[in-house]
Amino acid sequence: MQRLVVLLLSFFIPVSAFAADANNYKITYDGGSLQNIKSGNNAVLVIDPQNIHLERDKAEIISIPAASITEITYGQDVHRRIGAAIGLAVVSFGVGGLMALTKSKKHFVGVTWADGEKKGGFAMQCDKNEYRGILAALQGVSGKKVVDSEAMTVKN
Repeated sequence: MQRLVVLLLSFFIPVSAFAADANNYKITYDGGSLQNIKSGNNAVLVIDPQNIHLERDKAEIISIPAASITEITYGQDVHRRIGAAIGLAVVSFGVGGLMALTKSKKHFVGVTWADGEKKGGFAMQCDKNEYRGILAALQGVSGKKVVDSEAMTVKN
């Protein structure tokens, strides 16, 4: 009986792991030209070979043809965890001091497109474990290179 259970589990666990769609990414909408979603709302970015879809609550917000993407940008927001350090310093000054030395990074990806008369763009905050996959997938379907916003220089 144990061998049967082990055999069944060894078959179904890998199958269920591959059943998840690898091109769905959880993101946080940070702003842009989309009307049906507000900044700070969670959404799902679905990337397929022809289109990029942004969905919220299983309803599609927008579908962008991959060929119409004009630019993909990437940037980070790095800041110290001062608020958490102050809170911990109330309990333990040493732990609060150590916490003040740590940094937090947020990863942002921007997409702009022009599809005939339809033009737009949006920025999204990505998970630290998924932003590289999102950048690679967007670059792969659009053929555009990712622009690092840290490396861009602004000329007045």
